[in-house]
Amino acid sequence: MLTSLTSVTRRRVLGLATAAAMSLGLGVTGSARADQASDFVSSFGGKLVAIVNSSASLDKKKQEVLPLLQENLDAAAIGKFCLGRYWRTASPEQQQRYLTLFDHVLVNAITDKIGDYQGVSFRVTGTSQAPTGELVSAQISRPGQPTADMQLLVVQSNGPKVVDMIGEGASLRLTQRQDYSSYLARNGGNVDTLNNALQRQLDHHH
Repeated sequence: MLTSLTSVTRRRVLGLATAAAMSLGLGVTGSARADQASDFVSSFGGKLVAIVNSSASLDKKKQEVLPLLQENLDAAAIGKFCLGRYWRTASPEQQQRYLTLFDHVLVNAITDKIGDYQGVSFRVTGTSQAPTGELVSAQISRPGQPTADMQLLVVQSNGPKVVDMIGEGASLRLTQRQDYSSYLARNGGNVDTLNNALQRQLDHHH
């Protein structure tokens, strides 16, 4: 079975609608890149906080969040990483179809969580360097739930972009790459089979 991105992100990572929403640049020191990553997350997060905590309808919230995600996430980079070595063996047509499907699956997974988050507050707890970018750490507080610690990996790609979320010790893109790789290994490595599975996932999305 192909684990849906929605379930993976629900469990572990989709604080994106929350963890990315860090409106306070507290405790940020160090390099200009760290400052820029923190400022980027603060700007992105401030807009998300306003939407998530608003009294607008869920549909309205999703409409407002969509362009924010498209602007601030590098969905293509995340998608390529998740496909792993199979990206190189896929045809250009398979690659394009996959990226289109992955973008929709990722956005659905994130926007599906919007209605769950109200009364949310955030505190940036610092930044650290990663081999590929900057990790911005934060604590997320939600009513009646334990405080959660999460990190966003920010890289430069025509400006800063979020390319990974780490929560509860799990990386979104590593978890998803393992899932896709396992699925493809069981299906002869044919990216069409994964694309068809993602299409079914979207067709059944409510």
